[in-house]
Amino acid sequence: MNSISTQKAPAALGPYSQAVMKDNFLFISGQLGIDPNTGKLATTFTEQAELVFSHLEHILKEARMSFENVVKATIFVDDMKNFPTLNSIYGKYFTEPFPARETVQVAKLPANGSVEISLIAIK
Repeated sequence: MNSISTQKAPAALGPYSQAVMKDNFLFISGQLGIDPNTGKLATTFTEQAELVFSHLEHILKEARMSFENVVKATIFVDDMKNFPTLNSIYGKYFTEPFPARETVQVAKLPANGSVEISLIAIK
């Protein structure tokens, strides 16, 4: 198993890797809408979601992959009222056939984030 990381995404908030590669599988840890330059959480849901997808894209690139390699997305939001906004942003990064996915509303996310997304990709 190899750790994958990039400075273009925020460092892990705990004892975990941004992503790990095992055989042809890439497992990307949950990404939050934190600016990697300042370490601060973006203000709005939209800004956070855009940053999350930027982080995911940079991690995929570091592993020599793209969103086309993604087979599974797990999404946590703090309020389902943001679901339409999330889908709009999500649709900019994924095309058919779309990866499998679940979206779950949770009581609280790390760093008081509004959205966290993890991915599984395969070469």
